[in-house]
Amino acid sequence: MRRLAIALLTAAAGLTLFGAGAGAQSDSDAAGIRPVDILQVSGFVDDILVAEIGDAIDRAESGDAQALVLQVNSRGTVVDDDVVAELLDDIATAPIPVAVWVGPSGSRFYGTAAQILAVADVTGMAPGARVGYIGVPLKIAAADIDFGVAEETLRNGSVGLTEARALDIFRQRIDDEGIPTITSMLQAMNGYEENGTALLTTEQVVADDGNTRFDTVATVRFSKLSLTDQLFHTVASPPVAYLLLLIGLALLVFEFFTAGVGVAGVVGAICTVLAFSGLAVLPTRTWAIAAIMLAMIAFAIDVQVGIPRFWTGVGLVLTVVGTWFLFTPIPGSSMRPSWIALITGIGGIALTFIVGMPNMVRTRFATPTIGREWMIGEIGTVVDSVDPDGVVEVGAGRWRARTNRATPVVAGEQVRVAAIDGITLEVEPLEGAAKDYRERRGTPDEVPPEPVDGPVD
Repeated sequence: MRRLAIALLTAAAGLTLFGAGAGAQSDSDAAGIRPVDILQVSGFVDDILVAEIGDAIDRAESGDAQALVLQVNSRGTVVDDDVVAELLDDIATAPIPVAVWVGPSGSRFYGTAAQILAVADVTGMAPGARVGYIGVPLKIAAADIDFGVAEETLRNGSVGLTEARALDIFRQRIDDEGIPTITSMLQAMNGYEENGTALLTTEQVVADDGNTRFDTVATVRFSKLSLTDQLFHTVASPPVAYLLLLIGLALLVFEFFTAGVGVAGVVGAICTVLAFSGLAVLPTRTWAIAAIMLAMIAFAIDVQVGIPRFWTGVGLVLTVVGTWFLFTPIPGSSMRPSWIALITGIGGIALTFIVGMPNMVRTRFATPTIGREWMIGEIGTVVDSVDPDGVVEVGAGRWRARTNRATPVVAGEQVRVAAIDGITLEVEPLEGAAKDYRERRGTPDEVPPEPVDGPVD
């Protein structure tokens, strides 16, 4: 059912886009102008994006496009160099011109994949964009990766538009004077010639007032990742993978204390699977992931007694340490989630296990305090040693119990219920209990008087 719904939504979106561009496409076709495909490349360059770029080249060729434009905003590359080398070779040998536009303003193109700029046919940058941290130029058969005098700067640093012009990074391409929009990029591509064919993307028009403008004459076809690919590409980002990991593990801890498998368990399992899917792509430290998982175990120790104590503090420390060192930095990016994600993750976990989780466990599993006064003074049997916490059986039920550290009791011994604290019974051994308490209640052999209004059923 869900796949059918996704398919219907995708079809509807496709029809909408088709309808919106139908008029422009028919005008272009009437003039014999072939379309231009544009693929948005955002986020870290991973296997999904690499595969999509290859598919976009094939689609552009089979769809009779003039060229393919890669609109890039990426702060790093998380695939091996051999994968990038294959991508560079595919772009260098593409049957149609491939252009790269780093935009809009504020965009970045960092990492080994930025070497695409050396093999693309047309390149451009928006004002405020930056490129760099390309690493050591790779070796491919189709072309030489050569940035000239800019190579040393780009290996371990980045440049903006002004520096890029000064270093003549785009010396073998159309001059880059700053391209703020995709329309400007189409204008920069106009007239580029390859294999005897020149690109026709815009035309110069003189208005009635004498001013000159450039109108786009080629149909522009935008494309993005599919819904499934977009999902797995999104989770392969540090803040998303990190928050999904915390949410998934926290929900699984909660579900551990419930009977059966509920919504929390299903959602927690899905979040955890997606988180590890993203973490498998990103550069992470295994020991940091283990620290976060151990933190959840520490939290669970205190959740079972319904009170945040020592182990809750241990869990918080492990969470902070694991969070801070979770990702390994890459050139141009610390990989650490933003402060908003860090505050949300750590603060959310603290509230969950200090306030929320104990209250939820009490609310879900505790029986009302009213009507349990009859248990005070009752004799029970220890199921799990109470030292100082454990489990006792009183009547027909089992209860969490607590006793004074000086008077622990082992499994099989009998205890008396001295008081009730929330869902926890405060118990004492029949022999050797605290003196002040025995004096207040009387000796163990004394039978407590019946309540005035009779026992509570």
